[in-house]
Amino acid sequence: MENLIEKLKILNFDEEFTTDLKMKRIHRYYFMIPKNPGEQFYMFSALTAWLIRKCGKKFDQPQEYDDPNTTIANILDAVREENISVDFPPNKLKQGVGEYVTYILNNLADKALNYTNFTFDKPIIEPDPQEESEIITDESEIVLDKVEEEMLAYYSDESDDDNVFNLNATQQNKSTPRQIESINIDQENWNLEIERVLPRLRITIRNDNRDWRSNLEQMKQYRNTINQNLTTTKHHLEKVQKDVVTTLEKISNREKYLNRELEGVLDEYRNLQDQLSKTKDTYRSLSGGVTERTRELAQLTDRLETVKQEMEDRGSSMTDGTPLVNIKRAITKIKSEIMEMDVRIGVLQCLLLQLKIRDKKILEDDLGQSMGVI
Repeated sequence: MENLIEKLKILNFDEEFTTDLKMKRIHRYYFMIPKNPGEQFYMFSALTAWLIRKCGKKFDQPQEYDDPNTTIANILDAVREENISVDFPPNKLKQGVGEYVTYILNNLADKALNYTNFTFDKPIIEPDPQEESEIITDESEIVLDKVEEEMLAYYSDESDDDNVFNLNATQQNKSTPRQIESINIDQENWNLEIERVLPRLRITIRNDNRDWRSNLEQMKQYRNTINQNLTTTKHHLEKVQKDVVTTLEKISNREKYLNRELEGVLDEYRNLQDQLSKTKDTYRSLSGGVTERTRELAQLTDRLETVKQEMEDRGSSMTDGTPLVNIKRAITKIKSEIMEMDVRIGVLQCLLLQLKIRDKKILEDDLGQSMGVI
């Protein structure tokens, strides 16, 4: 959940989800402790839909009164499209809390970050600004190293001046203009000037990381801080341990009590589940036979329709008198044609008879002439 909250912050969760969709803010234990299953499931489904849309997919915003089974099925379909393995039963998501809920949300958040081309880089550790703050920029500050150098230079110059003064004793009674001026300054004004300048005079000692004394002192400070905090932390941890042990004992006792009280119900539930699986197997086998018989019935229905169509065609042709009328007309036409042929035959026979008689007469005339000549 902590990783999920950080990823949601990167995805601009507070503005786009909480403000735009007017949803409540969630804390890092929201999907771990069951409090209100209806509210937590709706928050889970709404957050899942928002993450799916952040992955570039279209997904409708679920409503509070939608069917949970339908909502879970739609969510799992979208999750499988994102190549996220789902090897748990869907009813694990109905409570809206638990391991599988955070698993789905974490994977969708990773997919959304990949879709937005977001990458995690190594943290850049900035140098401690404490040393930079100790750098003296004001001329009124005094650095201890410079003070020591100036003191060494002063004493070396003073020793050289002493040697010079020993050679020329008359110069010891002479005073420089600065010495004369310092002697003539009023003490009250000098004190006031010191009070005015003193707050601005700061001696800064630069820490040397190579100095083992400073490292040792720092280690002592850390050790004292750890010892001080360890007492209170240890007390709180012992209290948390006692609470956890007590809670675990209560949960164990409650589980034993529930197992003892619900043993008969669980056995009955197992038996009913076995019967349900057997009934499902029987239903599958019977549904397969019904499908085959339904297919055969469809084939027989098609054949019956074909036979009915043929019978209708034959019945209509049998009751129809058009062919008989056509036959009668054909017979009448044939008879008329036969009569015409008889007339033509008679005429041809008459003509043939006349030709025979003429030929015979011509033949007799020719024979008579021939006989007369003889």
